[in-house]
Amino acid sequence: MIILIVLLSLAGVRYTDAKFVHSDLYLLGCNSDGGEDLYGMEGEVRWYADFKNKKGVISLPDFIPQIDFPGGYEQAVGELQRCKQNLAVSVTAYKNPAEVQDPPQSSIYTMDNVVLGEKNTLVCHIDGFHPPPISVFWTKNDVNVTQGVSLSQYYVNSDYTYNQFSTLDFVPQEGDVYTCTVSHQALEEPSTKEWNVDVPEPSIGPSVFCGVGLFLGLLGVAVGTFFLIKGNNCN
Repeated sequence: MIILIVLLSLAGVRYTDAKFVHSDLYLLGCNSDGGEDLYGMEGEVRWYADFKNKKGVISLPDFIPQIDFPGGYEQAVGELQRCKQNLAVSVTAYKNPAEVQDPPQSSIYTMDNVVLGEKNTLVCHIDGFHPPPISVFWTKNDVNVTQGVSLSQYYVNSDYTYNQFSTLDFVPQEGDVYTCTVSHQALEEPSTKEWNVDVPEPSIGPSVFCGVGLFLGLLGVAVGTFFLIKGNNCN
């Protein structure tokens, strides 16, 4: 059984004119295998500790002013060790209590409007799960896909469950079928969402109506001109 200790710090910062409210987030979590240490603002992760590669990672897009966290990774390592010590004490003190488990809900959608043959991104959003560890797998036409796949850090919801995003870069072709499969300990079996490349053919109705309207308009002009000339000749 994996037990997770999570320490959350959520703070609202209000300007003196009371027009804006901002929220900061600090998340520290650990289990017997590792942990998470990250900072965020407005629901977006700004920095996290990559314990696997032994470094801190700034996760803001390049067009946003970057914030440095000097000594952040070294501090995160120390906090992780303390978290594991507290975990061992808590497990003993509370006689290894059962962990609350919430199964994830997932959805799949494209980042941009679908155009056949043009590069796009599929997004699999996994929400409402606890504890954090999940596994995400992608397939294309029943074949496992690993290239072009990414997995975000965990995000904390207001009810202290988690959500996470997995993306897949792809080029849509007619008839292709993609799936996103999520595995989690609260699920009796993996949950799979399917997305089909099904781009509707453009409707010819507007073109037909436009053509008919133009024809009738020109016909009316021609008939009107004919009677106008005939009337002048009669006079």
